[in-house]
Amino acid sequence: MKHSDAFKVVRADRAGVEARNQMAEIFADGFSQWLTFFSKDRDVTAKAFAHMFVLDQYYVALAGDRVAAFGACTDCRRFSVNLQSAPLRRHLGWFKGSMAALILKREFQKPFVDPPAETGSIEFVGTALSFRGQGAASAVIRHMLDHLPYRTYLIEEVAETNVPAIRLYEKLGFTEYKRKSLSPKQARRAGFHHMVSLRLEKT
Repeated sequence: MKHSDAFKVVRADRAGVEARNQMAEIFADGFSQWLTFFSKDRDVTAKAFAHMFVLDQYYVALAGDRVAAFGACTDCRRFSVNLQSAPLRRHLGWFKGSMAALILKREFQKPFVDPPAETGSIEFVGTALSFRGQGAASAVIRHMLDHLPYRTYLIEEVAETNVPAIRLYEKLGFTEYKRKSLSPKQARRAGFHHMVSLRLEKT
């Protein structure tokens, strides 16, 4: 597999000093449905969560000096994010910052139970608004599939309504292997009923 020549894919900790802030802006845009409770201001959200990325677990697609897309891949043991209370409270206020640390840490830093050997977990894939539909996220995922040593790759809990992402993953060879139902209360709040998990086995 070869990613588009329009993008250079590198590990995020080697991408320059602005990578973290640009990733945070993409995160604030792409994950807004989960974050609006804490702040409706995209810039505030980006600043609040910029600290959390464990950069050596991420790869970014660069268009010049701009991060066009990013994604993490872990060994199912390490976390790709490290949420800390202090920066969340500083940007979101004491109450909402404390709630974000409590609630999102439980969601974002959820350990695998008995993680399988030789398995990578692809997480937090996001594309900048100005680069959507141009193959940036595909470039990141293909780079990981080409260069990382895992035999199996998992993408856990994608909202069933995120059809563009699911189609992208299926195009890259992933297939659905699990579907998790949300509680009625969660479904009303989120606007969908199931989270889809996908898997790819390399031959």
